[in-house]
Amino acid sequence: MAEESYPNAGHNNRQVTDDEHELLASRFSDDGIYGDPTDTQVVTAGTGLSVNVRADVAASVRGHGWYSGSTPFSVPLAANISSQTRIDWIVLRLDRSDWRVRVAVVGGTPGSGAPALKQQTGNTGVYEIPLAQARILGGASSVTVTRAELYVGTRIRPCTSATRNPAPRLGEMAFETDTKRLVLWDGKTWRLVSQDSGEVVLQKLNNVSWVNAGDSVLEQRGGAVWLRIGGWTRNGSTLAAASESQLPVLIPEAYLPHTRYQYWNVYVTHATTASMARLTIYPRGNKRGGQLWLTQHVDIRHLDDLKATTMTWTVN
Repeated sequence: MAEESYPNAGHNNRQVTDDEHELLASRFSDDGIYGDPTDTQVVTAGTGLSVNVRADVAASVRGHGWYSGSTPFSVPLAANISSQTRIDWIVLRLDRSDWRVRVAVVGGTPGSGAPALKQQTGNTGVYEIPLAQARILGGASSVTVTRAELYVGTRIRPCTSATRNPAPRLGEMAFETDTKRLVLWDGKTWRLVSQDSGEVVLQKLNNVSWVNAGDSVLEQRGGAVWLRIGGWTRNGSTLAAASESQLPVLIPEAYLPHTRYQYWNVYVTHATTASMARLTIYPRGNKRGGQLWLTQHVDIRHLDDLKATTMTWTVN
């Protein structure tokens, strides 16, 4: 068979068959219910051996739309005459014998857990997606329902950090072309999923009391920042143990901790001796935000060195 495309004037008088529609539309939308898990569940336990499907629910299965109707309806379940528990699936099923989507029951085997769903492709067979599981004890006259709706997802939207969707849906993701960040809306705020800043060399400040021994660099991966200090040498007079001192580098605001101070143990070395000291990194909003301060230490003499290991913190 030669290659083909549709719809077009030369293809079947512009008519699209059911299987052609499925092939065309099955990726227009993910399979599932339109909504999210914060909505009221679609299937609940009904009277006796039945489940109820709530009204005004819409869904898509392989590009075929489904609507539950304006009033709830009931779906009967078979009795469980076994002494063991049976688990049935309540599903939306596309049946290609008539190309309709309906609620259906996939009966389980007592004692064997939930049955497998059928997701057949091609132009025959059925395609099922889950709505709920119904648990029926042996000889029971009622059911217990566990919700299991499959929901339609959202696409990853390209944007900039200033043009995110102002009305995002739960679970929506966006890729910022200016920052190269992938973010996700959790229902209240945008959460950082992925970011790779590459190596960022910290700005060196003019400070006659300290000399930078090397570059201090940081890198952000996802929501975590790693900072490697190049070290400093004391260029001024002796710094008394009771005095604090700002060190000559500045951390960009985008990489700062959001709320809490970060403390860091460092080494003060002089000739063959060494002692411990502590650096403080201040969070966003603090008047010292972005600055590094030596806040606890012994007396530090002229030409003493400060050396440190790598430090890490979260930024969201």
